Amino acid sequence: MLPAALEEIVEDFRTSPREMRLQMLLDYSRSLPPLPERYVDAHETLERVAECQTPFFVAVEIEDERVRLFFDAPPEAPTTRGYAGILAAGLDGVSVREVLETSPDFALSMGLGELVSPLRLRGMSAILARIKRQVVMRTETSLGG
Repeated sequence: MLPAALEEIVEDFRTSPREMRLQMLLDYSRSLPPLPERYVDAHETLERVAECQTPFFVAVEIEDERVRLFFDAPPEAPTTRGYAGILAAGLDGVSVREVLETSPDFALSMGLGELVSPLRLRGMSAILARIKRQVVMRTETSLGG
C-alpha cells in the first residue's frame, strides 16, 4: 500500500526507461528541501541512519495526524538524496496511517534495483524503517503512551 503521491512517483519510475530513471533520481536529489534552521542549529535531534554509506539523518514531526519529514544528506550523495527527495515528495504531509502502511520494498517496484547497489537499497529501506519507527514513537508520546 502506498499513499497516492508516492504511488504516482513509483508509477513514473516504473514506466520510464532505465536511463531516464537515473535522471529522475538525480532530479529528486536536487529537489530535496533544505533542512529547517531549527534542525541545523540542533543537529543532535536528528537520527542518523547508520545503514547509509554516507552520513544521512532524518527527523519526523507529527502535526494534526500528518507526518512531516526532514532530511540531511550531503550533496555528494546524490543517490541517497534522490531517495530522500522521493520520500519527501511522496510521504511528507500524509497521515500517520499512510506512512505506517507504506510497503517497505516500494523502491524495488520503481526499478531502482537496476540503478543502485544492494547496499544502497538496504540503506534506502533503513531510511523508511527509521521514519516509521519515529512515527510510532511520536504517536505514542502524543497519546501519552
